[in-house]
Amino acid sequence: MTTLSATSPLAEGVITPTYDRARIKTRIVHLGFGAFHRAHQGVYADRLAAEHGSDWGYCEVNLIGGEKQIADIQHQDLLYSVSEMADAGWSCRVVGTVKRAMHQSVDGIGAILDAMAQPDIAIVSITVTEKGYCHHPASGKLNQQHPLIQHDLAHPDEPQSVAGVIVAALKLRRERGLPAFSVMSCDNMPENGHVTRNVVLELAALQDAGLAAWIEGNSSFPSTMVDRIVPAVTLETLAKIQTLLGVNDPAGVACEPFCQWVVEDNFVQGRPAWEKVGAELVKDVLPYEEMKLRMLNGSHSFLAYLGYLAGYQHISDCMQDPHFVAAARQLMIAEQAPTLRTLDVDLAAYADSLIARYRNTALKHRTWQIAMDGTQKLPQRWLDAIRWHLNRGDSFDYLALGVAGWMRFVGGVDEQGQAIEVSDPLLDQLQQRVAQSAQGEERVHALLSLQAVFGDDLPASPRFIERVLQAYQTLLTHGARQTVALWPTAG
Repeated sequence: MTTLSATSPLAEGVITPTYDRARIKTRIVHLGFGAFHRAHQGVYADRLAAEHGSDWGYCEVNLIGGEKQIADIQHQDLLYSVSEMADAGWSCRVVGTVKRAMHQSVDGIGAILDAMAQPDIAIVSITVTEKGYCHHPASGKLNQQHPLIQHDLAHPDEPQSVAGVIVAALKLRRERGLPAFSVMSCDNMPENGHVTRNVVLELAALQDAGLAAWIEGNSSFPSTMVDRIVPAVTLETLAKIQTLLGVNDPAGVACEPFCQWVVEDNFVQGRPAWEKVGAELVKDVLPYEEMKLRMLNGSHSFLAYLGYLAGYQHISDCMQDPHFVAAARQLMIAEQAPTLRTLDVDLAAYADSLIARYRNTALKHRTWQIAMDGTQKLPQRWLDAIRWHLNRGDSFDYLALGVAGWMRFVGGVDEQGQAIEVSDPLLDQLQQRVAQSAQGEERVHALLSLQAVFGDDLPASPRFIERVLQAYQTLLTHGARQTVALWPTAG
């Protein structure tokens, strides 16, 4: 089978670049060439070029892992496809706005820093998941003890962390007399721009106070809210993409039709006109971020942990269980929506739209995939909302059940006695606490001792401990399906 290229014949109906790709300039360096970036920011760039003559293109970079992704796109003229999955059928487009693709282990960190220090670069954007920021999720501050940060402090000119690479690139631009670029996080974290700013400035200050001051005065760190469900690519997905395209595309991704992007309009060297293709440019992204993180991502994590324990492989499988549908909606409407600061948004309608998206059976979004990296996700998806309820004396039954579901999941053994493959940056600490605690109340207290996740306040809250413990014991007694069906009266 032929592989996607600039000259390969494609199936009828595929949207292809109609613009002159030679006109596209490398104006954004993106760190983290994963599936989400390809399906989200990459599509916005392609649509801008096709529909409005934009010349903004990407240099795609992977620092750790993802060697095959970079090699695949290099072998097919820097093209890749994005397929939208809907129950009514799939559609496909080929994205042509990538100008260069690099990997640290192949090209070397020096070449990547040089690419980031080219005069045309105005933005460095990031999708490396929450754990890629080497920060403390509970505080948003730099984790100075992280192995990558320790390396970068010892070898600032050969950085390995995302923050270290950005600091080194800005240092190089300063030395060359070039203006600073804007740094734009597109990861799921509240105030992701502020977190990025924190880790970059803290690391820079530890290396060179003058450099830190220059970065603070000349760069910007706009926050964003991104929304599109992009399941991990499987062999089945690639086969479907091949059928749609008429050629093979190992760099192809598939996603839901829905797409949203809210961007803080704060760029020091200009930006693409994303608003022309549907993005929202605003002064304050935080209300949108919180709405998405707590209602969408929070309910997603709830369904992921409890759905996995109940034997549901995909989110759409959970949606076939009316009790899971009701629980997810109750979590969103009764426990997450009241904590939000959004204005002029019908949150009940938003919740219903999320449930409808979750029902998409063409979207094979695995509960196990969403359950990954829970220690990085719990603070912004659940725990901040729980603190809001604790301060007001309100109930948080479903949030407590979610925390208990996570605890049950990271215990590493499912309800049938089968091993759970737990993937988390704090896996060693999780496994240590599980191994050293008996099942039940002792296990709950052991996991709550993770200060990086729960802080000091939640483990000291009797109300929080009591409700999580009750939920955990109910899961042990009745199992996830029956608990969700009976909650919050079960116990």
